[in-house]
Amino acid sequence: QSYCQSVYQGQLASVHSAARNEELQKLARTYTHRAPWIGAVTSRTAGQWKSFWEDSSPWNFANWAPTNPFHIVTTCTTLSTRDGLWRSRFCLQLRPFICQY
Repeated sequence: QSYCQSVYQGQLASVHSAARNEELQKLARTYTHRAPWIGAVTSRTAGQWKSFWEDSSPWNFANWAPTNPFHIVTTCTTLSTRDGLWRSRFCLQLRPFICQY
């Protein structure tokens, strides 16, 4: 997120529809086979697990893979280039990312 902000003056991508999810999946697939970061974070707040977008936009769409998101520690989210599903990952992993601006 910080690299996206400092280098591109953007935010990690938020996804608000199935069409946008598919568009980003296809875009990512043209550059990499690794699942890139998107801007969804899941963390525990006031005793409850919640997912939110880094850009503070409304949480009105989700495309989680089965058993996701993880409710163990705060996690970030990847978008699979293979199936378009989202998966929780530890936030310190180095991977491609989709930056919107």
